Amino acid sequence: MNIFASLKKNPLIAVAILAVLLLLAWWAWKSLASTGPGDGFVGGNGRIEATEIDVATKLPGRVDEILVREGDFVTAGQAVAKMQLDTLDAQKNEAEAGREQARHAVTASEAQVALRESDVAAAKAQVVQAEAQLDAARRRLVRSETLTTEGAASVQELDDNRATVRGTEAALAATRAQVAAAEAAVAAAKAQVIGAQSSVDAATATVARVEADINDSVLRAPRDGRVQVRVAQPGEVLAGGGRVLNLLDLSDVYMTFFVPETVAGRIAIGTEARIVLDAAPDLVIPAKVSFVSSQAQFTPKTVETADERQKLMFRVRAQIPPALLQKYLTQVKTGVPGMAWLKIDPKAVWPDSLKVSATLQVPDTAKTAQ
Repeated sequence: MNIFASLKKNPLIAVAILAVLLLLAWWAWKSLASTGPGDGFVGGNGRIEATEIDVATKLPGRVDEILVREGDFVTAGQAVAKMQLDTLDAQKNEAEAGREQARHAVTASEAQVALRESDVAAAKAQVVQAEAQLDAARRRLVRSETLTTEGAASVQELDDNRATVRGTEAALAATRAQVAAAEAAVAAAKAQVIGAQSSVDAATATVARVEADINDSVLRAPRDGRVQVRVAQPGEVLAGGGRVLNLLDLSDVYMTFFVPETVAGRIAIGTEARIVLDAAPDLVIPAKVSFVSSQAQFTPKTVETADERQKLMFRVRAQIPPALLQKYLTQVKTGVPGMAWLKIDPKAVWPDSLKVSATLQVPDTAKTAQ
């Protein structure tokens, strides 16, 4: 009680004692805190992340069924959701009916071609007949001219034969014109066949497009991964591009962290890294640098002083080997905080505290592939 009374009477003593205690606490914290692996290494705090993939609808429609739950593992090509197909089925039936109609039009056009070709044949036969009649009329005219000169035939007969020749020539010209008209009709009928066949091709393409839309109505996982979020539920109506599921690509897992600009220039793609998670501080995970930002962050765009330049930070990504991820696929979780360390000096040796844990060694096949 006397001590507390003395402190009340002399507050400066209490302040001095508090300052000493704070100084001792700071010294203990500095002594016990990890100073890192030392020179040749640099580290930063970050969280485990993975590439996210949205499974979305190609066309607007209603979600019919979702085939997976949050947390499920899926493989590339696996069906994960289905959209209602009522409208697309009706469009397919309509397109198929249009294709059948176009095929019937082709058949009718081909029949017209055959009919017009028979007209051409008939007209050509009439031409042959008219040519024969003209030849006979010309022969009679020649004989009539000879007989009239000799006085054995009348002038009237000669005039009649001449009129017959002129009439036969006119008939021949008419039949030849009929042949030309019939051939033109054949060409027009063949053009109709081509047009009808084009309609068949267009209808077939429409059917194929609708079938492609029907296939796209079954939403499939674009790659192996784990379902993170079910964005939509069965019965919801989505616009084109509407998100249904969000997947995590567990073959692309990394930690993003920041390093000062003084060492950023010494970090290259492929630099060795180690990751230590807060949830498992005894496990050291191997990694390699897969990305280094080309622009600084956390600072003003215009830097004026040396002190401000020291604040420049560059974003770095340390990627965990895919082969190791496959080995522990069910245990991979994103959002877990931790610490990433980089070896910026090739001659430096990883300390025992950052040596890769035996259970997390990358398989030899993966090392060979790298």
